[in-house]
Amino acid sequence: MTEIHHAAAEGFAAQAATYARGRPEYPEAIGDWLRGTLGLGGGKTVVDLGAGTGKFSRRLAATGAAVIAVEPVDEMRAQLSTALPAVKAVAGTAEAMPLPDASVDAIVCAQAFHWFANDRAMAEIRRVLRPGGMLGLVWNVRDESVPWVASLTAIMTPYEGDAPRFYKGDWKRMFPADGFGPLALESLPYVHAGPPQQVIVDRVMSVSFIAALPPQRQADVRAQLEAVIDEDPALAVHAQVAFPYRTEAYSCLRE
Repeated sequence: MTEIHHAAAEGFAAQAATYARGRPEYPEAIGDWLRGTLGLGGGKTVVDLGAGTGKFSRRLAATGAAVIAVEPVDEMRAQLSTALPAVKAVAGTAEAMPLPDASVDAIVCAQAFHWFANDRAMAEIRRVLRPGGMLGLVWNVRDESVPWVASLTAIMTPYEGDAPRFYKGDWKRMFPADGFGPLALESLPYVHAGPPQQVIVDRVMSVSFIAALPPQRQADVRAQLEAVIDEDPALAVHAQVAFPYRTEAYSCLRE
């Protein structure tokens, strides 16, 4: 199996449960995008590539399509199988999916494509997709126009090292891709509401390169997050907070 980035392998393995708790869901409107733009529904088969703990697998299953979750990290896949026993979960990577040629109608990567944006992955995605099938790339993007959200980014950024990140935009170099049509984007507003410990602290602690830090450094990060919660009037003494995102949903046709 192709080696995955050390931050993903170590961080996601160590904090799989935190990831499951802290990561946001997706807007209800993403279901319309899955059915309309990607054409998912009964009788269709879709791969959730880099499925993690199955956050997006639920959305895919709700379309009525058969879902195959491909995830290389054992601990993440175990969380998925526990939460979604009806979803077929298999070990694999974007560069090596254990699936036949031209066998699925769509492949969706949620919060994942930046980890494997390379020529081998694109060739493997093209191999597994049927002609006329769809590739979907989805990210929940933090709204950093909100001051306290920008503060969270400032806490995280010094630790990211060489970890691939959506915001760096390196993943876009794969497009236009051989055998695929142009990328189309739909942007949807989304708010992740809940206790600050869940939607802020667990969310940040589940970031791969934060989760891979030594325990003392993780404690330092956690303390900085708690300080933001305690000091920002939009967050302090609030049992529930609203973490603003926009969900960016990209699609392209396998020609």
